[in-house]
Amino acid sequence: MHQVFNVQGMTCGHCERAVTDAVKSVDASATIKIERASGKVEVESGAARDALAKAISEEGYTVAA
Repeated sequence: MHQVFNVQGMTCGHCERAVTDAVKSVDASATIKIERASGKVEVESGAARDALAKAISEEGYTVAA
């Protein structure tokens, strides 16, 4: 399922890696595309949206509705 998240607080490559790792911790086979400047994170995953958003939030980033 294609899901799009607006993630605030990503400022560098390390941030992108942290968000990627957070998503992969929920679904190791997920495909992730990140546009850091806009905060857009696109995820192809069968995992629940809430679970993915929670994992990203636990890394210290704000997931806007």
